[in-house]
Parts: sequence; structure tokens; C-alpha cells
Amino acid sequence: MAEVRLLGAPEAWRESTRLPLGTPKQQLVLAMLALHGGRVVTIDSLVDELWPEQPPRSAVANVRTYAGNLRRVFERHDGPAIVRLSGGYRFDLAVEQVDVPRFEQLVDAAATAWSRGAVESADALLAQSERLWRGPLAAGLPVGPVLAARRAALDEQRLTAVELRARLELRFGRARSAIALLTDHLVTHPYRESAHALLAWARHADGDPVGALAAIRRAEEVLTEQLGIEPGTELRTLHQALLDGEPLGAVPPVPDGSVASPAGRAGPTPAEQTSRNHLPRLVSDFVGRRELAERLMAEIAGTAGGTSPVRVVDGMAGSGKTSFVIHLAYRLAGRYPDAQLFIDLRGHAEGVPVDPADALTALLRQLGVPAGRIPTDHDARAELWQRELRGRRAVIVLDNAAGGDQVRPLLPAGPGSVVLVTSRRRLSTGDVGPSVPLPVLTSAEAVQLLARTAGKERVGEEPEAAAEVVRRCGHLPLAIRLAGGRLAHRPAWLVADLADRLSAGATVLRQLAVEQQTVVSAFTASYEPLAEPVKRLFRLVSVHAGDRFDAPMAAALAALPLHRTEWMLDDLLDQHLIEEVAPGRYRLHDLMRLYSVELSREPDERRERDEGAERLLDHVLHEVAGRAQSLDPLALHPHLRLDPPRRPDLLGHTEPSDVEWLERERSNLVALVRFAEHAGLHAYGWRLARAMWRFCYIRGYFDDILVTHRAGLTAAEQSGDRAAQAVMHNYLASAYTRTGSYLDSLRHLEAAVTISRELGDRGNEHRYRANLVVVHWLTGDPERSVALGRQIFRSRPGGTAVDPILLLPNLGFALTTLGRYAEAIDAHRKHLFLGRSRGSGYDISNALGHIASVENRLGHHDKVVRLITASLRLRDRTGHRFGEAEARNDLGIAYRHLGRLDAAREQHKLALDFARDSGERHVQAAILNDLGLTLAASGRAEAAIAAHRDALALATRIAHPYEQGRALAALADHLGEDDKEALRYRLRALAIFRRMGAPELTDLERRLSRTAHDPA
Repeated sequence: MAEVRLLGAPEAWRESTRLPLGTPKQQLVLAMLALHGGRVVTIDSLVDELWPEQPPRSAVANVRTYAGNLRRVFERHDGPAIVRLSGGYRFDLAVEQVDVPRFEQLVDAAATAWSRGAVESADALLAQSERLWRGPLAAGLPVGPVLAARRAALDEQRLTAVELRARLELRFGRARSAIALLTDHLVTHPYRESAHALLAWARHADGDPVGALAAIRRAEEVLTEQLGIEPGTELRTLHQALLDGEPLGAVPPVPDGSVASPAGRAGPTPAEQTSRNHLPRLVSDFVGRRELAERLMAEIAGTAGGTSPVRVVDGMAGSGKTSFVIHLAYRLAGRYPDAQLFIDLRGHAEGVPVDPADALTALLRQLGVPAGRIPTDHDARAELWQRELRGRRAVIVLDNAAGGDQVRPLLPAGPGSVVLVTSRRRLSTGDVGPSVPLPVLTSAEAVQLLARTAGKERVGEEPEAAAEVVRRCGHLPLAIRLAGGRLAHRPAWLVADLADRLSAGATVLRQLAVEQQTVVSAFTASYEPLAEPVKRLFRLVSVHAGDRFDAPMAAALAALPLHRTEWMLDDLLDQHLIEEVAPGRYRLHDLMRLYSVELSREPDERRERDEGAERLLDHVLHEVAGRAQSLDPLALHPHLRLDPPRRPDLLGHTEPSDVEWLERERSNLVALVRFAEHAGLHAYGWRLARAMWRFCYIRGYFDDILVTHRAGLTAAEQSGDRAAQAVMHNYLASAYTRTGSYLDSLRHLEAAVTISRELGDRGNEHRYRANLVVVHWLTGDPERSVALGRQIFRSRPGGTAVDPILLLPNLGFALTTLGRYAEAIDAHRKHLFLGRSRGSGYDISNALGHIASVENRLGHHDKVVRLITASLRLRDRTGHRFGEAEARNDLGIAYRHLGRLDAAREQHKLALDFARDSGERHVQAAILNDLGLTLAASGRAEAAIAAHRDALALATRIAHPYEQGRALAALADHLGEDDKEALRYRLRALAIFRRMGAPELTDLERRLSRTAHDPA
């Protein structure tokens, strides 16, 4: 049986053979996987662990290499499998195969045996744990946050074990052994009060009362002089007993928790909490609801094993539903350690609630599923969600639900998880059962919350006024926190002063007027003292449709200088009218957003909000266009046709680099595109969609492209801008092409071409026709693809042609499919020349890979290895991973022909990982076919057949005939020459290759001819 030892320097053993573990970072990957044995560890978690500060551009590729190396090591020694699953890895290790959980279990069991008086059993169990301890977790390695937290927990448990050993030594009458152990222990850990007490007790048991008193004095010096704290009860009690000459027992009593398991062992380990915990942080002043919390915990624990319990908590706005269920979720994390997920469904925010399909995407991303692997089809996405939950124990918080229809698609179909839902209304669906109304705080709880917010002594001095404040706040937590915050920032006020202000009456939040008068009073107490310009800013920030905004966005909304806006935002922050979720990033709570909107109901206010929306969209559009220019230098600005920005002074003020800024703002940008369409600001809607296209494309956010460009297309149609419609059709087609929806892609490209032709826009007509080259190739018509590409090269409308750097790669692919290798290499070399002349690392690395693909077919496999290696090194330097799946697959093909079958198989598997992450299904089909050929060359026929069948199914699903033909021909080869099914497969492949004119046709015809002439 294989064994992984992580206490001390990492080691792995297979019986008497020590396995090679490679570099320090590779050993860290092993530690992460082994500590989460049987569970998926995401690639993101591994990157964060290996490079906590600044991961290199090649971080993901390096992680895959480390995991692949480890997988091969364990495969060669018949060890447990390291499985690649859903954007991460799972190490199929049992608990008994890793020393860390065995050590923890043994120490826990020894402590339990000691507490029950079974000292012989405790001694034996502790001795076993001591044999496992070789040093701290992953000793000598520079660990990241997850392993550092687990190392600290284990170190603490080790200290507890040492002190338990000392108690056992005393129990067995070996006082001097205990003295020696504790003296060494305190040299390295001088602040362990329990160890000082044990040493004093041991010296007394050894007949040295003076030494016992000296040990206590030493402890007092250390604690008082070095830490500035007084000794605890245990030391003080022991000191007094020694001074009084009272008799002491043989063994000191055990203080609460002194030999218990380390903090957190009842729940998830620090590593587990870090890996997939997406819960918001716990509020520090949470109070009350204890009885309801215990009831729900008991109900969930008692749920039948065949289902995942669902509990819905409803109540009025501001009643603390979110804080309550997050509190529950943290308590449940120990029972459901695999993931803790959270999503705000925005069911009661201004604008459109989160669509269930978008919610599924967010939850899958939290589980570590790459964006490119999430299907665009809703049913397929829901199926993936259920598949990812299967076998996991997860807490899922669905906050702020609009209704049952929004929640139902997100519920687990099987057992193992728990779902907590919040809503302001009762959900009408039988799937979730009766909802649990969240009561308001009791008077005592409400005053306790006010005291925690405003100061205990201050509130305690005016109990009647405090009771009046919380009564005016309706005992609602949000209102109480707002009121307490106001007191905290007004030290000269009495609590009675605030009570008077809350009773004065103010603006009414009409939407919640009956139930929420006291909440409005609390809001008004924070709002009314503000200067009018700050009030105006508060009324305007709710125009922003996204979840977050920054100071330049607020300045654009309010038409204010940036520095004044920043001061005003600080005022709003001080009054708890907005929240700062990250440095310089703000949000409005739902109730505050409603309150802001309610304050803007007058015609003049509505007009100013409309004007502010246009100013905001103008600023965001120019910000995105400026940051995306480096990603899309050729076509972006000609397509956008932008006027100068209204506020150039606000552009480029935020700190992150262009790509990081776009990543951070992505969800907000999607929301703003939708908002622009709904608000009738059509020119901004389609332009903003187009501006963010390239970023979404290279990151694999094809869902975002589909959402924004559908909205952009609607906006363009509403505005009557035909050129804009053509732009939207073209870029919608790009997402459909990448996700394998070729008919949709063809439909949109033809629409873009038709519109451009009608407008006499020859340049864009040819640009959009050039995109048809790749669609014709993928749908099995390479001849048409080549003919179109050649025609576009000959067409030079207005003295210009489509930039050849965009057209040459696709033309080369089609020529390769036709077996016209010399022409294909010529196209790719021209692409390489253009990339070098423009200094484009993106084009250079892609062109090198494309040339290598053709050289593979020509049998120049050593050359392929050199080309691909150069391409991958350039990708490592630039961080560009686009096309890496194809490059690594070609490297695998070359290795296969050179006889390096293990290396070939590893490259195919890495390539498949990249293709799945990017969502390129036609690339996945190609890799599966090539993996099958490599497996067959390795003598693994069954695995090869499985790979080809997977390729055939995928290629058929996306209507990709070339890979269908390859899969059919390969499957026929496995069935044998005389097999009737093999003949049918070959005939089907023959029809495909004949229709395409592919070079595989010649070999297939020869095989069929030989079969036909063989004697019966």
C-alpha cells in the first residue's frame, strides 16, 4: 500500500520503495492533494498556495505539469490515482495512507481515552502518534496560506500531545521524565501556561517544593513582563496551594480544552475552509435568534439521508436574514466541508433578478469549474451543476431570492448538501417546503446589538433611551446598526438625542411604508444631516445597475470633480449609507438602494437620474475602450465610432492593469449593457458590448459575449443603426463558433455580411466574410473555406484588404485539412513574418504552433518538438494561453512518432485540460482522437476505443465532420478487417473524407480495396 508522509519533509512510499517527488513546488502540490484526499482541489487553489503573492503568467501550466509529473510517478509504482476533474485534481487516497489525519485521529483518541480514565489506552495511542511525528507539516518548504494554516493547527496539536505525555508520565509516577520533557518543551514554547503549571506540579511530585514555586515565579515573569498578561486560574490556584502547603494529587486536573483536539477539528480544517469557502465574513456583532438556529440545526441533522435539506428563511427587509443564514452556514461547515457557496440572487434589488442560468454559472465557478467548460445550453448547465454536486458535502446559500422559479433550478437533486435560502416573501414552490419566518430581535437582544455597535457603557448609562431607540428601529438589526453607528460617530450625543431624532418622522420609503416606517426613520437619521451635495450624490449612486462602483463612476454620475466625490463618498461611508467592500470599491445595500430611489421620485430628480445614467455610461464606455485597445488594436475604434469622452479627467484613475480592471468589472459591465438596453440608451448598449468583446473572448467568457451582444443587437435594432447591427451579428457569431453552435454562427455571419453589403461597407463586408473561412472549415467544407480565403485576399476595396494576420491562420488550417501542406506552411510562415514585424507575441507563438502542426503531417517530428517548445516558452513569457491546447496536442503527436509514448500521453492529457477549460469542443474532439492513437500505440486498446468513441460523440454533437471521420476510421481499425461493423465505420468515414477532399481518403480507399479483394 502506498503511504504519503507530510509530517516533516514530504515523502511518499510504495511498500519499501521511496518515490521521487521532484521540486519543492511539486511537493507542495502533493501536500495539497494528499491533505484533501478523495476531494477535488481546484487549480486556482493550487496556484494561490504555490504563489501567494504574485503568480507568474505560466502558473496554471506549471501546476498542470507538477500534477502530471506526480500522476506519472504514482502510476509507474501502481499507487493511488491522481485524477483530473472539473478544473482541478483529486488524489484517491484513503485516510490511513496519509500520516497527517492519522496523527490527528490518534491524538484525539488519546485525549478521549485520558478523559475517560483509560490511561493505558491513552498511553498506547499517544505512543503511536509520536512515532508519526517527524517534524512540522511540509518542513523546509515555503508553504502558502492553506498549508500554513494547517501547519499551525498541527503544531498546536503537537504541543497539546506533548503536555498530555507529561500528564501520563506523572500518572505513572515518572516525575523526572515529565520534568525533562517539560523543560525542553518550555525552551521553545515559553508562553504555554499549561506547561508551566505541569512543570511546577512535576517538581512538587519529585519532592522539590522550592523548585515548584520557582517554576511558578518563572511563569509569572514570562507572562507578565513579556506578554503583559496576568497568570490564569490554573497557575494562581496551584501557587496558592503550594504556599498554603496543601497536599497535591499525583496528577493535576485537566483544565477545559487543554488536551482537546485543536480548534476547528469539529469542523473543516483550515485548508478545507480556505479551498472553496465563498461565504461572506461573519458579522462581529451577530446576536440573538439562538432558539431558531438550534431548531434549524436539529432539523437539518435529522433530515433523511436520501435528500439534501433545504431551509428558506423569510422576513422583512433589514431583519437580518442574510447574517442569520451565514451564521448557520459557518456552523454547518463542519458537517459539509467540501464547499461553502454563496450567491446574491438580487430578487429585490432594482433591475432584473439574477437569471437561474447566470446563477448556475456563478455557483459552478465557485466550485472551480472554468468558464469555458460551462455549457451555454441551460439544461446542460443544470446537468453539470448536479454532476458537480454529486459526492460533495456542500453548504449552499441562495440569498435574496425573488421566488420559487428562481430557486428551483439551483437545488441539489441528490443527497449530501444543504441549501439555505433567504427571501423577503414566502416562496411558492413545493421543492423547498414551508419557509421559516425570521422574527425581529427581542428587546434585550436589540439593546445588546445597539451596545455592541455604539458602546456598552454608553448604552448602559441610558437604558430607557436605548430601549426607545431600538423600539423606533423596529428591533430590526440593519436599522439598529445604522443608529448605533450614528451614535458611535457622535460622541457628544446622548442616546436620548438619537431617540428624539428617530421619533421626528421623515421621508417615507413608499414600497415598504406599512412595515418599514422605523427603518426609514433610521435611514433618515443618517441621511438628513448630510450637506445637500452629498445627499444628491447618494440619490444618484443607485442609478448604477451593477453591484459595485468606484469614485470615478460616482463622479461621472454626479458631474463632480473626482476629489470632491471621494470626500463625499467618505461622508456616505461614515453614515453607513454605502459600504466599502474593497479599497476604493463601494456598494449599496438593497434597502439603501430602494431608499435612494425613493428619494428621487420627483420629475426633476428622475430627469437628473436619466442624465446621470448617460454620463455614467459615457465614462464606463471610454474606460473600457481605452483599456481594451491593447487587446483589440485593429478594429475596436473603427467599430465604436466614439465621440470624445465627456470626462477625460476621470479615465485611467483606478489602480489595476487593463486586463485585471476588465476582469474585476466584468459582471458590472454585463449589468450596464443590459441597463443601457432597458433604459433606451441604445448607442451605449451595443458599443459597451463591443468594447468588452475581445477581453471576454480571450478569457473564454462566451456566456458574457452571448448575453451582452444579444442585448447589444436589440439596442442596435431599436436605434436603427444598421452598421452596429452588423457588428453585433459578427461578434455573436464568434461565441457560437467557439462553443460549437456552427449553424447559429453561420446565420449571424451571413446577416453581418448582408447588412454591410447593403450599406456599401466593403471593408467590414470582407472582414465578416473572412470569419466565414473558419466556419466553412469546421463544418466540413475546406475547399469552400480556401476558395473564400483566396478571394478575400484578391479583393482590395478602397485600396485596403482584410488584415492578413487575421485571415492567414484560418486559411492555413483549411489547406492542411485538404493535404495541401506546402501552401499551408506558406500561409503560416507569412503569419509568423507579420507577427514578428509587429512584435506580437500572440501571433508569433500561434504561428509557430501552426507550422508545427503541418510539419507533423510531413513526418518532421524532431522539428515539431523544437517549434512547439519555442511556442510554449513564448506563451510562458507573455501569459498568453490561447491555442495552447492544439500546440500541446501536436507535441504529443510528435512524441508518439518518436517512440516517447509516456510523454505523448501526458501532453495529450494536458491539451485536453486546456481545451475543456477554454470550451473549444472541436479541439477536444481532435485531442481525443490523437490520444486514442497514442493509447493504441501503447497497447491500451480498450482505453483507445473509449477515447475515439468520446471523440465521435462530441464531433457528432457539434456537427464537426472531419473529427467524426477520424474517429470512425480509428474505431474500424480496432474492430479488424473482416468485421461488418468495421466496414460500416469505414464506409461512413469514406463518405465524409470524400465530401471534404481530405488526404485521409487515399489510405481509407486502399484499405477498403484490399478488404474487397481478399478471398472469402
